[in-house]
Amino acid sequence: MAMVEMVNIIGLFMVLMLLLITLIILFACKPWRYFSRFRSSRFSSTFKVGDLQRPLISDDGNLIQGQTSEVTREYDLEGACYQNDGLLHSSLTEGRFYKQRLPSSSPHFTQGESFVLEVISEPSDNALVGQTLKLPAEKGSLTEVQTYDWQNNRNENLQYDLEKDRLINLSPGLVENQRSWLSLEVIAGPAIGLQHVVNSTSSSKLPVKLGRVSPSDLALKDSEVSGKHAQITWNSTKLKWELVDMGSLNGTLVNSQSVSHPDLGSRKWGNPVELASDDIITLGTTTKVYVRISSQNEFQIPFKIGVASDPMAVRRGGKQLPMEDICHYKWPLPGANKFGLFCVCDGHGGSGAAESAIKIIPEVLGNILSDSLRKEKVLSKRDASDVLRDMFAKTEARLDEHQYEGCTATVLLVWKDNEENFFAQCANLGDSACVIHLDGRCIQMTEDHRVVSLSERKRFQEAGVPLRDGETRIFGINLARMLGDKFPKQQDSRFSAEPYISEPLRIDQPSKDFFAVLASDGLWDVVSPKKAVQLVLQMRDKERGTENSAEKIANGLLNEARAMRTKDNTSIIYLGFDTSL
Repeated sequence: MAMVEMVNIIGLFMVLMLLLITLIILFACKPWRYFSRFRSSRFSSTFKVGDLQRPLISDDGNLIQGQTSEVTREYDLEGACYQNDGLLHSSLTEGRFYKQRLPSSSPHFTQGESFVLEVISEPSDNALVGQTLKLPAEKGSLTEVQTYDWQNNRNENLQYDLEKDRLINLSPGLVENQRSWLSLEVIAGPAIGLQHVVNSTSSSKLPVKLGRVSPSDLALKDSEVSGKHAQITWNSTKLKWELVDMGSLNGTLVNSQSVSHPDLGSRKWGNPVELASDDIITLGTTTKVYVRISSQNEFQIPFKIGVASDPMAVRRGGKQLPMEDICHYKWPLPGANKFGLFCVCDGHGGSGAAESAIKIIPEVLGNILSDSLRKEKVLSKRDASDVLRDMFAKTEARLDEHQYEGCTATVLLVWKDNEENFFAQCANLGDSACVIHLDGRCIQMTEDHRVVSLSERKRFQEAGVPLRDGETRIFGINLARMLGDKFPKQQDSRFSAEPYISEPLRIDQPSKDFFAVLASDGLWDVVSPKKAVQLVLQMRDKERGTENSAEKIANGLLNEARAMRTKDNTSIIYLGFDTSL
């Protein structure tokens, strides 16, 4: 029995010794190293170059060239990458740049869930703080560290996506709100000089209607123009202005090419055609409209403008009374973007001189003011007297062909200084006149040049050729100053083309209390300047905030001339700063 127990004890001791020897051998051989290596290679084999998005470098601040650093590895099931918050700090934050490469030799692995990565540092221009090491495409290849900051990049991507979404959401509005300015000016036909300006965002003023009757935006007093002839609209998809013939009887041309429906006179609309700057639109055979298009607000007139005219033929018992008045305004003048022109010419002996003058005056004035020295002189001195005097002299010189025709001319020049203040100055020949209302004052801007006026009688007297008793006309003409009429001027020195020039009037900022009325003598024969101002003040209060209020005011003055039974052609230009109109 004792022997059996001794054998059992010896057997147990031997087993224990074998276990101890086994453990010693295991600890000495460390076979799990191969298992860890197998697991690491199995995991890493699933990665492609560029899959790692986290740095594999420890944040050990004492890491220097040639040292190794243990990096804890965690497998990211979603991102399939090794996650580690460690970044190069000491060497990289000092401004030095390195290339990092994986060693070509086998890496040194430590036990546990970690491995050792040997870093060989070389100066480089491509490494920055927060860079990420890319795994080599194949064993032993060199791989550069790519500049990458995961957190910052994620923020940048988020910011980019938000910005992209914002732009996508806003882009329709941006396109829709992109402004294009359209300027139309009648350059031939009965309504020559008439202008209209609109921008693409003024939906309440679109489309622009061209026709002979109201409510046309460009009202053309031409018998060959249909009541509703054509219209222009803004195509927000193409970002283009388009013209369409509305089934006119006499057709519409753009640059001499027909845009009407093939069945002319069928009242069928034509196809829309795109307009470009400098196009010429022909309505019927006589009316031509010049087109200008710009992305800037260079055509916008800083006033409310109203124009009205009537030959008043019925006031002479049905006797034919040809229309010899012409109105014209232009803002800005070519070559002088701070200057605008408003002009009324009243012909006598025919309309030829007035038609010529209304073409020459803007051209000459624009040429004068395109000279930077002369323009700056006006702006600095705040006086355009020399410019206006020169303009009348050059216009008169170009009217030599009008031997027996002449016209009045009343020109209001308006300009703006660098402080957004406006100035107005007037020059005139004849009996067309201009009156301005400013700060409660009624200011006469012109002088009457009829033969019997006090100013002309005084001038005749000083020249030694006074009027005889009862003399009211010279060579049958009741005016002493005019443009044209070259033959009478050669015969009698009392005729003159020397204009009256008013003092410049300063208008501090766009004053809502300012307005001006220019008109031919058809109005002034029956309505005094003071009464005209009172009528405008009443109509402004009544029409405030209504559509086309400036046109209504001009037509209100014209109706007053009719009611007072004027017997002459009547033409009126109204302009004012009141933006509430």
